[in-house]
Amino acid sequence: MDISRIISRYEAYLTVEKGLSRNTVKSYLFDLMPFFDYLKERGKDAINFKKEDLVLYLTQLTEKAYSTASRSRFISAIKGYCKYLLIEKIVNENPSESIHPPKQWERLPKALDLSDIKQLLETELPTRFYLRDSAMLELIYSSGLRVSEIISIKTNDIYFEGGFIRILGKGSKERIVPINQRAIKKIKNYTETLRVRLLKGKTSPYLFLSNRGEPMTRQRFWQSLKDFGKAAGLTLTPHSLRHSFATHLLDGGADLRSVQKMLGHSDISTTQIYTKVSSDKIKKAYKQYHPRAK
Repeated sequence: MDISRIISRYEAYLTVEKGLSRNTVKSYLFDLMPFFDYLKERGKDAINFKKEDLVLYLTQLTEKAYSTASRSRFISAIKGYCKYLLIEKIVNENPSESIHPPKQWERLPKALDLSDIKQLLETELPTRFYLRDSAMLELIYSSGLRVSEIISIKTNDIYFEGGFIRILGKGSKERIVPINQRAIKKIKNYTETLRVRLLKGKTSPYLFLSNRGEPMTRQRFWQSLKDFGKAAGLTLTPHSLRHSFATHLLDGGADLRSVQKMLGHSDISTTQIYTKVSSDKIKKAYKQYHPRAK
């Protein structure tokens, strides 16, 4: 069977059957390509390989000093592909069945203190895009959005009167998330002034626009975030505000299931990471105030 045809069919399977987004499918296929190249060097192809080939390939990744996270990602992509071959009866056995990803240290998210959040969201920058960028920062913290989600928001996704926003997240899964009045005020201010000028007489369904009237990019937003962080004296990452949103909700008494729904996590174990972040504050309070803690 033609290998390129198999890969094309696998891409269609991920898109149609699994319902994965275009970016996710591209990432899976990208992670598979080094393995296919490795097989070709050994005189094999994307169908005719055994468990031994997988083991040797993974050993090579370790020797090349790939990180644990990278190796786990490669293994996940290969296991998904092998499962597809078995489902489609292209192969009779799954060579990756007993292959498991390496254990990773659980990296806890970095959340900002409430005082830092207040300082950041009140920071003003002398740029013509301040209204847009400030609204984006406020919205991420208000609703716990991913960067990819916020740049994809359309004007008809926000319901000002109802106080919520419709988000199309990973795997094209839709969810409804609350939005606070501060974010609503900043978005209205941006849309009624700066957005009109950015359109330059054109139309666009997207809420946040670039100087050319096109949808914002991740890179442009990341640059804006760095500018705000520098002005506020804070070290930020694209996920800082999302992490802070979840941690502050749990600190305030929100239940885990509600936070999971707002973040768009398919598995609650992902959300449980934030409970460990919040427990740090509990331990600190215990040591500080309990008479027998020292």
